[in-house]
Amino acid sequence: MRSSMTLWHNMMRWNLSAEETTVNEQTTSVAARGEIRVVGPGDAKEFWQPVPANGHIAIHMAPSLVPMDVPLGLGTQTVAPGCYVREHAHDRHEEVIHCLHGGGRAVLDGVEHRLLPGMTIFIGKNRRHMFINDGQNDLQLLWVMTPNGLEDFFAAIGRPKQPGQPAPEPFPRPADVLEIERRTVFAPALPDGGSKP
Repeated sequence: MRSSMTLWHNMMRWNLSAEETTVNEQTTSVAARGEIRVVGPGDAKEFWQPVPANGHIAIHMAPSLVPMDVPLGLGTQTVAPGCYVREHAHDRHEEVIHCLHGGGRAVLDGVEHRLLPGMTIFIGKNRRHMFINDGQNDLQLLWVMTPNGLEDFFAAIGRPKQPGQPAPEPFPRPADVLEIERRTVFAPALPDGGSKP
């Protein structure tokens, strides 16, 4: 307690700011400042997605886009009507899903939940999950993953999307998709291939 009081008195006597103090001829930052990144509508990195999800994703935040202390990925995924995000799990990552628009079904460890706008789901490690768009409109989800890596998967299996570009014909996942999954954020492929909608 005495040393912090002495430091405070010295700061006041030397008329130094609270953000920067000279001690033993070294400059120490008291309050380190992080980065700021603002992503406007249409400014995210976007990729068309293959079957069975179709639709597209937008990557808004990732360590490759902005330096961060806690690595996370954040973006949106739009799933076309009648399509789905196949059942899978993440063995080294945690995920949050928030439904922005549309509706459908979330199947979490085999238990079905109606997916509605405003619903938020936390998915811990090794929990099987899938999202099904059984509606007439696009299903748009916000995703956050920590640590990051989902953005790398989406970029590796998708095709770059340009603003205003029409949706391509449905296209297959790459032949090496299991290797891409392994090196990014996915648990080993489910033995039964996962549930189907």
